[in-house]
Amino acid sequence: MTDFLGKISSYNLFNYLFSGVLFVILANYFTPYSFVQKDLVLGVFLYYFIGLVISRVGSLFIEPILKKISFVKFMPYPDFVKALKVDPSLDVLSEVNNMYRTLTAVFVSLIFLKLYQLVSLKFVFLQMAQGYALIGFLLLMFLFAYRKQTSYITKRITSINSN
Repeated sequence: MTDFLGKISSYNLFNYLFSGVLFVILANYFTPYSFVQKDLVLGVFLYYFIGLVISRVGSLFIEPILKKISFVKFMPYPDFVKALKVDPSLDVLSEVNNMYRTLTAVFVSLIFLKLYQLVSLKFVFLQMAQGYALIGFLLLMFLFAYRKQTSYITKRITSINSN
């Protein structure tokens, strides 16, 4: 376990594990749902996965909404790649930026979990179909995350090849 934790980058630690643990603690406190695991190994993997899901919620939903309403503005990706060569500290700043987006996603996800709890009390069929709905949502979300990541890789290669 120590070897595994030693191999986790600071990005993964803060954007996945930390946010997953924070979500589990807050969900346990504010909702009747408990994701707390007694087995430490199982817990680390579950919390990491929950954090990964929350991070993707931030990337695929929150970031585009904030861009659309002009709350945040991004530079074109090729400009970021060029600037990174001049100022390597942009990598750290980008990591911190993503951590803030993921923390925003933690709180948005908690709000949606609480709303789901309240709505599912009135509509019992939601409780019966929640497993299927969750699997479908995760499948679609990771498909779009895969597409977005592939786009970043393609843009980065294109930017490098154009120099």
